[in-house]
Order: sequence, then C-alpha cells, then structure tokens
Amino acid sequence: MTAVSVRTRSVRGAVRRRRARPVVVVLALAVLLTAVALLVVGDFVVPLPEVIGVITGRADWKSQLFVLDIRLPRVLTGLLAGLGFGMSGAIFQSLVRNPLASPDVIGITSGASAAAATCIVALGLGGMAVSAGALAGALVTAVAIYLLSWRGGLSGQRLVLVGIGATALLSSLVSYLMTSAAVWDAQQVLIWLTGSLSGRTWTHTTTLACCLVPLALAAAALARPLNVLCLGDDLARGLGLWVERSRLALLLTGVGLAATATAAAGPVAFVALVSAPVARRLVRDGGPALAASALVGALVTLVSDFVAEHAFTPVELPVGVVTGVVGGPYLLVLLVTANRAGTSASRRGSRLLR
Repeated sequence: MTAVSVRTRSVRGAVRRRRARPVVVVLALAVLLTAVALLVVGDFVVPLPEVIGVITGRADWKSQLFVLDIRLPRVLTGLLAGLGFGMSGAIFQSLVRNPLASPDVIGITSGASAAAATCIVALGLGGMAVSAGALAGALVTAVAIYLLSWRGGLSGQRLVLVGIGATALLSSLVSYLMTSAAVWDAQQVLIWLTGSLSGRTWTHTTTLACCLVPLALAAAALARPLNVLCLGDDLARGLGLWVERSRLALLLTGVGLAATATAAAGPVAFVALVSAPVARRLVRDGGPALAASALVGALVTLVSDFVAEHAFTPVELPVGVVTGVVGGPYLLVLLVTANRAGTSASRRGSRLLR
C-alpha cells in the first residue's frame, strides 16, 4: 500500500470521526434517558422532581430509599457493565477482524461462568467472592485460549475455533456442577449464568467502577494502535508499530473489560456481540468505533433491564433473558451471512481455477 493511499485513509478516518460525534451524543442522551426512566418507574413510582430532589438531598426518606439504595446501584452497574461489554466486543472484533470474535463466543464469559459455578457449588461462596472467582476464571481462560491459539502469530479464525472448543468444555463443567448441586445452589448458579442486575448494591457499583475506568482509559489510549492494526500487520509494521506488543495490550484490555463486566452482572448474553456492528453502522465507520460501541452496549443493557423488570409484571426476568431473545436471532443471521459469503467466495475461486 502506497503512502498516498495511507494518507487518503487517514483523511477518510478523520471525516468519519467528525460524522460520528453527533451519533455518540445521541447515544449518550439515549442512555441517560433510559437510566432516568429506570429510576422513575417501578412498583413505587418516584416522579422526576423527586429524583432530582434525591440527588440534591431534598427528598423524603421513601424516595431516597428507592432511588439511592435500590435503583441507582442497579442502574449504574448495568450502565458500566454494558459499557464494558460493548467496548470489549469492539476490541476483539476489530483486532481479530472477525464478527464472531466476542467474549461470549470465544470462551471468556464461559470461563467466568465455570469459575462462578465452582465457587457457589463446590466452595459454598456467595456475594463478592463469587464475582472475584468469576474474574479470576475469565482471566485464566483468556490466557489459556491465547496460548493455544498462538502459532508464530495470532490468527482470528484459530482464536475463534479454540474459543468455541473452550466454551464447549467449560459448559460441560457447568452442566456437571448443576446436576450435582443442591436445589438452592443450582438455582443461584442458574440466575448467575443467565445474567442479572437484581440485588446489585453500591459495593458492586464501586468495585466495577474502580476496575472499569482504568481499563476504559487504556482502551482509549490504544484506539490509535487498534486503527493501525485494522490495516494489516505488514502495513502496521511499516508504520513503525510494535504489532505483537500492541495486540497483546489490546487483548489484555479487552479481556479485562469483559471479565470485570461479567463479574459484576453475570454473563449477559450477546451484548458484546451486537454492540460493535450496530455502532459501526450508526457512525458509518469501518473502524473499531469504541465510544459508540460502549454506548450501544450500555443502551442495550439498560433497555433490556427495563423490559425484563417491567414488561412481565409481577414476574421479573433476568436481563440476560431479554438480551438472549434479541441476540440469538442476530447470531443466526450473522452465521447465515458468513456462510453465504464463504460459499460465494469458493464458487468464484473454482471458476478462476477452471
């Protein structure tokens, strides 16, 4: 690739980023409005002036109880977890250049799920101990998948295949633990595996924020190397980028984002898979679109939590049920599209050989 074409791509990238700013602002406003709706609506309705009064310290004790102690930690945990899932999915899909390379497909969240199930069933732990175990399980699984995928370099197809195999193995472990667990423990494991924001406290919120903010800042700092890597390894080396070091730093950041989000909210299905493609279509950019992907992830998580909490009253569903209903068909469409693209490419290749 010539220097002129590289310069042309950089100019186009600058134009696209300028176009993306209004989309990012609109997404941020949508996230804010959804969060406010979650604070207002419920069995005990808190009017918007009362919510503002709670924030300023001028509301009655009931409003403070429902907003500050019950709803706000849940909303902030869902918002932060959605940001983590969305940004992690964007990093993995852009880095590996594969739309299937999201944490819930390549085994990261499966490692967290297996570790959490082990903590609940085998060790009898609960609360933040389960979250810490899930975080450790996700990190160990990510290291194992990376080492098994390395063959003188990292291939996106190999990473996805190894991740799918690891997911199958870890799912078998979870199934074994579920069949051997007591009824109460199995119920707790099932709720955690689905992904739920119910019962989240300020401990979950503050711990998630302390872990997620440095990782998000690291992802923002690595956005430019990620853009360069999207051009290909050879061109990235020609531009003076340390390819393997940058890729490793991005993988560690993406794993950390997915692991901390999973530890706080459980393996909320398909948020990481859906967020980046939707964000790229909104901003009309073929790049990573980290900020837009993070906001789409937060919006999907909060809207799904609103639907899960209020659409089926008096029954409250885990948020992962709603995201699964939305993300499952999307995954099938993605697989069918990839299959058609591969079939058409093979047909073109066979025609050329003839």
